[in-house]
Amino acid sequence: MATVLVPLAQGCEELEAVTIVDLLRRAGIEVVTAGLDDKPIIASRGVVLMADMTLDQAMQKDYDMIVLPGGLPGADHLDRDSRIQSLLKKMHAQGKYIAAICAAPKVLATAGLLNGRQATSFPGSLDGCPVSDMDYREQAVVIDGKLTTSRGPGTAMDFALSLIEQLLGRDKRAEVEAPLQRQHRPAAHEKN
Repeated sequence: MATVLVPLAQGCEELEAVTIVDLLRRAGIEVVTAGLDDKPIIASRGVVLMADMTLDQAMQKDYDMIVLPGGLPGADHLDRDSRIQSLLKKMHAQGKYIAAICAAPKVLATAGLLNGRQATSFPGSLDGCPVSDMDYREQAVVIDGKLTTSRGPGTAMDFALSLIEQLLGRDKRAEVEAPLQRQHRPAAHEKN
């Protein structure tokens, strides 16, 4: 079974965190949420999240993927946490999947993982980050090898579904996506 670590920092974007965890669990992926400390996580809009365990406990296990939700100040807390930085570098060296959404790609930039890569983020969140030769894209989800980035809360579902496809294949993604009733409906201004 695929295993995914989702670190949750105080001030994370709840829509992203919950969407990632929910959809990956629907796919049968073992998802471990880990708080940077042992306190309940107060997300960016005041929603209280309870992590499965602390990051120190979670780091006793290996994972196939790490996924960083964004939001502020959550992404800043992840960025400044030396355990997260070490874990990202270790997982990258091991050829594991690494993903970040919204403001969290800045954490990947600090770890040196965006150099020479294609990536996206919430607009402006990578400004001033230490990155060289990054090919910045404005797509909803950008996949460059085993590195996946996404734009923000509005792209969280596409982001999570792409992670399912990477770990378990296109058929599993379709199986999870079908009951979500995702289909394009023209906006009022698009109707003829």
